[in-house]
Amino acid sequence: MDTHTMSVLGLSGTEEDIYRHFLRNPRTSPADIHVLLRSDREAVSEALRRLRRLRLLHGDETSTWAAEPDVAVPRLAEERLEDLHRQMRQVTRTRPIVSSLQRERPTADPAGPAPGIERLEDLRQVRNRIDDLAFFAHDEVLAAEPYDALSKENIAHARALDLRCLSRGVRIRNLVRRSTLTDPVTLSYLRELNAHGARIKVADAFSELILVYDRHTALVPIDPANTARGALCARENGLVGNIVTLFERLWDAARDFTELVDAGAERTPELSETQREVLSRMCAVSKDETGARQVGVSLRTYRRHIADLIQLLGAENRAQAALLARERGWV
Repeated sequence: MDTHTMSVLGLSGTEEDIYRHFLRNPRTSPADIHVLLRSDREAVSEALRRLRRLRLLHGDETSTWAAEPDVAVPRLAEERLEDLHRQMRQVTRTRPIVSSLQRERPTADPAGPAPGIERLEDLRQVRNRIDDLAFFAHDEVLAAEPYDALSKENIAHARALDLRCLSRGVRIRNLVRRSTLTDPVTLSYLRELNAHGARIKVADAFSELILVYDRHTALVPIDPANTARGALCARENGLVGNIVTLFERLWDAARDFTELVDAGAERTPELSETQREVLSRMCAVSKDETGARQVGVSLRTYRRHIADLIQLLGAENRAQAALLARERGWV
């Protein structure tokens, strides 16, 4: 027999052998096929019944033939994909399973956290829980982050999670402080998220650190003044609902990220004459020595001006700075 290749479509080895047999021998009787296959009669009979239900075999007990492969295989593939998709939806809906297992636990200690609240004091445990919640999110992620800037390490970790959520159609709403717009690295990251479909709003000041996944699980710091102490993971409906209400109140009072950034981009900052000349040379010449000589400053001063301009433009390197300068009409 040929190697079994139809298992990916949900057929057993016996079922595939029978289907291939009737492709080779159409309009023959299935009566003694179990002898040919050297298989148990009842197992072969069950395989024949299933193949007929799948419409892979036609005819009766005296004359049987196989459905055409170019019709049968696509139909099997479609049914298999629908079945896998249904299983995926069941696997990602883990909340009923978790609730069932939680009921098996002993009654909570009165001195411990309230039911539906988990205390995570290890920061690695907090990060792992965030990873898990983001991975299984299927509807919406709400985030209020009261930081003035994000480190490159934090951005590198969050980017993969955020972009994966957005690519799967998960909505992200992110609330940030206005001060983050002055940090080039953070601003670049926020621009990237916005470009991929995240909604971002900016508030002048807030102190609440909030993460909510699918409106049924929320993370908040144990101590808002010291986030290094860990987080509380809440799944109790009333508590999560109050946290969502707080987020929505902050969100409604904030300004749209795109409006603020676009408005800032439209206004050309007050550059000194030397800065304008350095910017022009940076976009036109390849060697710093040449640019410095044309502007009439030392090489060290020329490069310091370039570093200032890169930061002012919110760029990560010279090439990006030159592109942004041209887009904004600075040169």
